[in-house]
Amino acid sequence: MSTSQLSGLEKLRALMAGKIPPPTMADTIPSTLVVAEDGFVRFLVKADQRHLNPMGGVHGGFSAAVIDTVTGCAVQSVMEADVAYSTINLNVKMIRPIPLDTELIAEGTLINRSRRLAVSEGKIKDKEGKIYASGSATCMILT
Repeated sequence: MSTSQLSGLEKLRALMAGKIPPPTMADTIPSTLVVAEDGFVRFLVKADQRHLNPMGGVHGGFSAAVIDTVTGCAVQSVMEADVAYSTINLNVKMIRPIPLDTELIAEGTLINRSRRLAVSEGKIKDKEGKIYASGSATCMILT
């Protein structure tokens, strides 16, 4: 079966099981998918030396990319086979600095899906539940 015949959730689970290769973005933003359910995903993410801003802290783009990933994958988890989506709006709030070389949890949850749009929210937190960034996305469903 080709990946185009898999639903979004089936693709995410195949990725998690190592049956299909991770997207190249996972090289840029180190991330590992650990949970994929209908309308929910969880990744483990870690900022490293490649993600520093000129002041030596983790660049805000790290949080934005992670929030875009988890919100998008939450949407993908409810897509039928051969249906694509694209983020058309992304809102991210950086609440506290992302720590360097520390594994964090990033989660995405679907809020609503209609025929043409899907809305989801995401957050980046530590193992104790302290939130570092949160956000929401609107995705257009491309049929």
